Amino acid sequence: MRVITTIKDMQTEIINLKAQSKSIGFVPTMGFLHEGHLTLLKRAREENDIVVLSIFVNPLQFGPTEDFSTYPRDFDRDQSLAECEGVDFLFYPSVEEMYPHSSSVRIIVQERTDVLCGKSRPGHFDGVAAVLTKLFNIVLPTRAYFGKKDAQQVAVIEGLITDFNFPIELIPVDIVREEDGLAKSSRNVNLLPNERRQAAVLFKSLAAAKETIEGGERNPRTIKNLISNMICSETNGEIDYVEIYSYPQLKTLENIDGTCIIAIAVKFSKVRLIDNIILEVGQEIGGVK
Repeated sequence: MRVITTIKDMQTEIINLKAQSKSIGFVPTMGFLHEGHLTLLKRAREENDIVVLSIFVNPLQFGPTEDFSTYPRDFDRDQSLAECEGVDFLFYPSVEEMYPHSSSVRIIVQERTDVLCGKSRPGHFDGVAAVLTKLFNIVLPTRAYFGKKDAQQVAVIEGLITDFNFPIELIPVDIVREEDGLAKSSRNVNLLPNERRQAAVLFKSLAAAKETIEGGERNPRTIKNLISNMICSETNGEIDYVEIYSYPQLKTLENIDGTCIIAIAVKFSKVRLIDNIILEVGQEIGGVK
């Protein structure tokens, strides 16, 4: 595995590989890799000639109350994990390399950002779209891999790729779960023991909602009440949101129809957990995010 820190060197390598008709699988991350990232890398390794992992903590997607400087970083560990997963190139640029001067063009995401987690993070997805536009032009991937755990991000990226005609296949990868259904996350270690047990109710409530929809229920309010009641009665968590939208458009639904997402966010004492399922009128598609 080769570690590359400059845009010019990364582009030179990619142009040479493209000339050899090599397919490029790309996994963009902010580092501090966990099992979810490794799942993306495994999938990329299976489906491409070359795998590129980027590690870049992007300052543009941090809000004024979110501390960019304290975001967890452990490059040596990340490098070791990447080597174990067969990564060919690790792109590790500095902030100065990616943003050497103020941008003369700004990307503003106008759709799919005013709901779910994006509602409380104005400008966040503008920063995501900006850095991915740069990374896509640097790495020129055949396929780009993202986890469904952040389904809103996947929806925004789908719009970015479509609107800007990137010749990239977006590969959303199913979430990795614990045996009791809890979505794996580096944040789970911050749950207290009783909260960890209760956290399994999040997926349990989504599974109950799925079963109810498959049984014929199409009223979003009924499904949201079902989920909220289970979480409130079986956990000490505070519900941030329980929502049902069309997917990937993230538009309000009067009736559950077509491709839709059921998404939840619950706050425990030291951590906020998110989860979701994506359904096609009673049939789950693409697994659980």
